[in-house]
Amino acid sequence: MLPLADHNPRQTTPVVNIVLVAVNVLVFLWEISLGPQIEPVLSNVAFVPARFWYMPGALLPNIVTMFVSMFLHGGWLHLGGNMLYLWIFGDNVEDELGHFRYLVFYLAAGAGATLLQAVLMPGSDVPNLGASGAIAGVLGAYFVLHPRARVVTLVPLFFLFPLVEVPAGLYLLFWFLLQFWMGSSSLATAPGAAGGVAWWAHVGGFIAGVLLVFLMRPSRRPAPSYRIS
Repeated sequence: MLPLADHNPRQTTPVVNIVLVAVNVLVFLWEISLGPQIEPVLSNVAFVPARFWYMPGALLPNIVTMFVSMFLHGGWLHLGGNMLYLWIFGDNVEDELGHFRYLVFYLAAGAGATLLQAVLMPGSDVPNLGASGAIAGVLGAYFVLHPRARVVTLVPLFFLFPLVEVPAGLYLLFWFLLQFWMGSSSLATAPGAAGGVAWWAHVGGFIAGVLLVFLMRPSRRPAPSYRIS
């Protein structure tokens, strides 16, 4: 199932969300410009779990790569899928949190996602890259904030591709359970296996998003039931 849009009006312009999409696209264009050097460069600037755990003297550089990796992607499809989810769900989360809180939330969720992947795959020397973990945090926040919003979803059904409106809570719960199931299956994979998807980063990001949104959402004062003259 592929989300295409949501029916969920907002009150503010999602400035930070637009900037995040733009930065991700610009960084990917930089990656393409590297040509044959792309693999050695990405292996240095992307987050590597084994390097994080077994090179304690490089803690600060490893933390830096954790955040740099949130803006790197492995291909046009990877970038396009991530930006689609961010575009659909990020604006309403920013609307609820406010611009600055949303930026902090996004980076914190991405860090939480990366750390869970590193904890469960500590021996992996495969560079982890992509905005998926941070965006999973956005999905977790949306799940809490707008479970009844309608998501226009493309559903592949044999040779048909009908558009169906699905409650966001149901769609995102299904998405999370799929990530958890795939992540559980990946635990049987050799730690140093190349390629694949960092499923546990998706799980960790979603959980981080659910928790962080409760901590970071501004308190809303009830409207007064009287008028001051």
